[in-house]
Amino acid sequence: MFKAIDPDDIHEPISEIYHHGLEIPAGARLLFVSGQVGMAKDGSKRDGIEAQSEQLWTNITAILHDAGMTVENIVKINTYIVGMENFPAFSEVRKRFLNGHRPAALGVSVAGLWDGYLVEMDLIAAAV
Repeated sequence: MFKAIDPDDIHEPISEIYHHGLEIPAGARLLFVSGQVGMAKDGSKRDGIEAQSEQLWTNITAILHDAGMTVENIVKINTYIVGMENFPAFSEVRKRFLNGHRPAALGVSVAGLWDGYLVEMDLIAAAV
């Protein structure tokens, strides 16, 4: 569906969880997903990076589902995580939800997020 862009004349992706770029075919339908955090439907905040990451991905898959899409439609992810020490746990949850899918990605360590959340992510998905 999407063409991976990993040029031979630059470094390989640092991790096997993303591609440097993904080309979207003309006429694709785009979905822009606002920043999501580990907030449950009842408004409660999950405790810890793993639980927040699980809830964040659960929220994202629900949004994708409502748009008639799956994680395979994700083409770009921006992730903001409080503290480098939280990246490994988030990455494990991400790998499980993406199940081998490799969108273009950005990961940034930040000093803090809204209301004490440990991770926030926004994304772009596309469907042909």
